[in-house]
Amino acid sequence: MTLSIEKHPCFNDASRHSFGRIHLPVAPKCNIQCNYCNRKFDCLNENRPGVTSRVLSPHQALHYLDQALELSPNIAVVGIAGPGDPFANPEETMTTLRLVREKYPEMLLCVASNGLNVLPYIEELAELKVSHVTLTINAIDPEIGAEIYAWVRHGKKVFRDVAGAELLLKNQLEALKKLKELGVTAKVNSIIIPGINDKHVVEVAKAVSELGADIFNGLSYYRTEETVFENIPEPHPELVLALQKEASNYLPQMQHCARCRADAVGIIGEENNDSIMKELIEAAKLPKNPSENRPFVAVASMEGVLINQHLGEADRFLIYALDEKSEKPLLVESRPAPPTGGGTMRWEAVSSMLLDCKALLVNGAGESPKKVLSDSGIEIYVLDGLIEEGVSGVFCGKDMSRMTRISQMHACKTSCSGTGGGCG
Repeated sequence: MTLSIEKHPCFNDASRHSFGRIHLPVAPKCNIQCNYCNRKFDCLNENRPGVTSRVLSPHQALHYLDQALELSPNIAVVGIAGPGDPFANPEETMTTLRLVREKYPEMLLCVASNGLNVLPYIEELAELKVSHVTLTINAIDPEIGAEIYAWVRHGKKVFRDVAGAELLLKNQLEALKKLKELGVTAKVNSIIIPGINDKHVVEVAKAVSELGADIFNGLSYYRTEETVFENIPEPHPELVLALQKEASNYLPQMQHCARCRADAVGIIGEENNDSIMKELIEAAKLPKNPSENRPFVAVASMEGVLINQHLGEADRFLIYALDEKSEKPLLVESRPAPPTGGGTMRWEAVSSMLLDCKALLVNGAGESPKKVLSDSGIEIYVLDGLIEEGVSGVFCGKDMSRMTRISQMHACKTSCSGTGGGCG
């Protein structure tokens, strides 16, 4: 199989008016916090990275791709660019790429990453013939990087300041080197931030050229509200052009970047059309695997109003459908939960009794039940708030991050409503 890599509109200026791309928004989590980034997912009106109107599962994404190709047959590239980082969501990213490659063997595949965690997956990316990878490298001086990144999370540890910037840079450069060893076309994005790295961007271009990067994209920083850098103005177009011209001494330049959304579709520079956006919204309403019939959502609740019960202590599950006329949640029944105790066997029993449910909303859950239920196709949401809001969000495929319990990051009992006995 020979891929027509010249059709990639981001890497080849001559292709951008003829061939389109589609970004599949399957990667909501991020492993770094940039001081210019505010990832508001559910936003239709902003055209910038980190934004999408919906987040999809890998199988939902494949279904959506099928529909999008019917509406926009000039799509030549399937990419994953967020809304977080693809390799902060490696399982979702790699599963999506495998599914697309299997069904569309001649489709170009690409990913765009900050580079922190891509290295362990590069060999499989090459095996899947992911032909193009973009790494965003904003600094090769950790002191400058420390001004750009609030924190870097690698594994379960969070690094800040220069230590975080050093780790990120090390992994980025190792990833770039490995990509080129395996013959993957590599683009480096470097965001031009006035007063922060604008006098440093050309040095980035020089350094990555020495490691074999194929193309460089020095792009204008996008001023975003509610970020550390919200008061920094965007760079003047003349400054951007001057830096691109100087960087061209080291690498070919991409000068047609549109700073695309994580759900961008079609020709670069054109807004997503309403028909394709409707398909995205409909895909997000489907079960995680659209071939399955899962019309319900289950909830653990003590009184039937709030999502306020830990999975390990639930003695019943409230089962909701979506009323087609009012488009509001409708309670259809209450199912008794299996007796507590029993470890994995209990969670397998819960999975069996909820096979017609696409999701389970709880106020706390351990890793073991999460894995067992997820393997059965039931997505667990650990949330705080009203049942109606949570269930509606699942049925409509909305971003649920506002309701997510951040405290789940802590130890058992210190962060949830459970007694501390665990989820067994």
